[in-house]
Amino acid sequence: MFAFRQVDWESIMSVHAYGTHAADRPLEALIIERRAPGANDVQIEIAFCGVCHSDLHTARDEWGGTQWPCVPGHEIVGHVSAVGDGVSRFKVGDTVGVGCMVDSCHACSACDEGLEQFCQTGMTGTYNSPIADAPGYTMGGYAQRIVVDQAFVLNIRHPAAQLAAAAPLLCAGITLYSPLRHWQAGPGKKVGIVGIGGLGHMGIKLARAMGAHVVGFTSSEAKRADILSLGAHEVIVSKNRDEMKAHLESFDLIIDTVAASHNLDQFTTLLKRNSTLVMVGAPEHPHPSPAIFALLMRRRSIAGSMIGGIAETQEMLDFCAEHGIVAEIEMIPIDGINAAYERMLDSDVRYRFVIDNATLAG
Repeated sequence: MFAFRQVDWESIMSVHAYGTHAADRPLEALIIERRAPGANDVQIEIAFCGVCHSDLHTARDEWGGTQWPCVPGHEIVGHVSAVGDGVSRFKVGDTVGVGCMVDSCHACSACDEGLEQFCQTGMTGTYNSPIADAPGYTMGGYAQRIVVDQAFVLNIRHPAAQLAAAAPLLCAGITLYSPLRHWQAGPGKKVGIVGIGGLGHMGIKLARAMGAHVVGFTSSEAKRADILSLGAHEVIVSKNRDEMKAHLESFDLIIDTVAASHNLDQFTTLLKRNSTLVMVGAPEHPHPSPAIFALLMRRRSIAGSMIGGIAETQEMLDFCAEHGIVAEIEMIPIDGINAAYERMLDSDVRYRFVIDNATLAG
């Protein structure tokens, strides 16, 4: 059982973490500061943190604007160890999660609609986003503890044995759940998932649980059995022209998770009239421009999607708990993070690394 220590409200805030001081340096042990919980804050002792490809992009400044030192991590599961006087939704001992956001403006039309991820003044990311507290920007879940406004804390209802594997739901899970829900995946719909990695394997599981006919796309014949074992009804090897041709104009929805530049035309031609290819992967270089006539002649669409709002993320977590859905993971100690980053670049993970944050103890 999780053991809670007595909170010393005057002295807390120095915690062990892992991060990097420069784009060309490895991640290493750090001591960082967390704010004392305010009236509406929840203090969380982090048990597990998933490793997202966005962590690597930010730590290596591949998207620009990284603040140093950088502590990544936005797939956080842990236990509440203290709450502020104004907190009504959580109590000490609760199992909770924190995803990609820790704040937003609370006032724009997107926030009013529960779409905080599209906050018009910019959501506050769990790491590398500007804040008033020292050091002036957020630091993420590669740490022992985090303090978050209760409005951005989520209930985790998975059993204790699944908590590590539930951590990737906070980013990978919601990234796929949101477009599946928005474009109404379900019974009678044929849904394709392109790229069966950390994101894509969650798409297979979620779309299957929603009742859709699920097809996994892969460039590797060797992945066929694995994709079927995740719950796909069919597998298409995208390099096989005959397999692709057999599915022309048959999909209601295709979600593309691939984070590398590639030709989109091969997928738009598989869509039915009025159907959509949704992009959730962010490539380092732009995709080649799609053929416009493939879109015009069938009123097809190419759209984008990113995570989900807090209410939808809670809905996703509850759905996954009800259906026993978690990520396929490989647990690592914190000092294995640099090797994990290199393995991610080589696609050598099935399908998500998760840090055991107990290994951060100094």
